[in-house]
Amino acid sequence: MTTAQLILLAAGPMFLLSIAVERYLIRGARKARYDARDTWANIATGAGSQILGAPWALVEVAALVALHHVAPVHLDHGWPAWVVAMVGVDVAYYAYHRLHHESRLLWAIHVAHHSSKRYNLSVALRQPWVVVSTLPFLAPLAVLGVSPELILTSFAINLLYQFFIHTEAIGRMWAPIEFVFNTPSHHRVHHGSNNQYLDKNYAGILILWDRMFGSFEPELAPVIYGLTKNISTHNPFRIETHEWVAIWRDVTTAGSARDALGYVFRHPGWAPADLSGLSAPVGVRAELTA
Repeated sequence: MTTAQLILLAAGPMFLLSIAVERYLIRGARKARYDARDTWANIATGAGSQILGAPWALVEVAALVALHHVAPVHLDHGWPAWVVAMVGVDVAYYAYHRLHHESRLLWAIHVAHHSSKRYNLSVALRQPWVVVSTLPFLAPLAVLGVSPELILTSFAINLLYQFFIHTEAIGRMWAPIEFVFNTPSHHRVHHGSNNQYLDKNYAGILILWDRMFGSFEPELAPVIYGLTKNISTHNPFRIETHEWVAIWRDVTTAGSARDALGYVFRHPGWAPADLSGLSAPVGVRAELTA
């Protein structure tokens, strides 16, 4: 396992305790109330992500070590290296996250995380079972001389931070914090299916990247969680595979090879002009599943 996986596994009891505490604190909140079936689906998909990701972790470590070995410079483990690793991983996560919303092939991996119609700490555990797409985004850091250990530890810290912003128990925070950091308010927007919230706030720890690259949206209207077309299941296997099934159906019924490639690689919700009149905009996450 990678350092990131070991840290997240060790944090498992803290995750479960935090979920229990949040469930108690918000037990009277109608919108945020826990649902046992949804919570168990979240835990099951999270466990599956860790188990299925373990073999790939060995490949990821080997690749980062090999790339670091040929890097022209090697950073040590002092504080400058930690700053480069933490900031670099956060930028890499932003790029990773944004592209997983803008390409349907990558969205099929990521969609599981957005498929709950609730928003609480347990939703943070609702993770994809296909984890191979992280490596291309972390690899440049190894080439820049950041050690694999620092890369993977920084990535684990980034994910740990994100666990705690999956909550409605915290409203708006102090304005300077809201300006610089990804907060529960900002991440609630990211999980919204409201039109103005689609594909916004991709940040890991720093919301600055969204402000810089035009993907920031403040939380104004009440957030409607889930997908633009929700799936009515708590089956972890269906949660993880429904968009792959939809892609297969579209590809096998496509009118041309060009259309088939469009269904796979273009943005979620894309359709040929002769079927949709106009292709859906990038911000529309229209899952084509029943």
